[in-house]
Amino acid sequence: MKNLKLTMIALATVAFGTFSFKGIDGGSITGKVTPADAATEAWAIQGTDTLKTAVSDGAFTFQDAKAGSYTVMVAAKTPFKPAVLNDVKVEDGKATDLGEIKLSE
Repeated sequence: MKNLKLTMIALATVAFGTFSFKGIDGGSITGKVTPADAATEAWAIQGTDTLKTAVSDGAFTFQDAKAGSYTVMVAAKTPFKPAVLNDVKVEDGKATDLGEIKLSE
């Protein structure tokens, strides 16, 4: 019985330790497009990985972006032109805020 208790405590300790040291997977990218109704979608591209999200009320967010450098593209409605932001850096566990992205006509 004593060995069973020790075994259970050891297993619980190992399980707790495994989950407590789980790394943070990815970061996020956020931005705000003006005019708010001028954009439809946004993409974040890193190598062969592509993330896609809708632009809602001018705002967008990419969740769970892997750490690295991205090209962010914002699709625009006519008569506005799409926006492209190069070298957007993402770090694990951190939010990258692109701030205001003004679309031009």
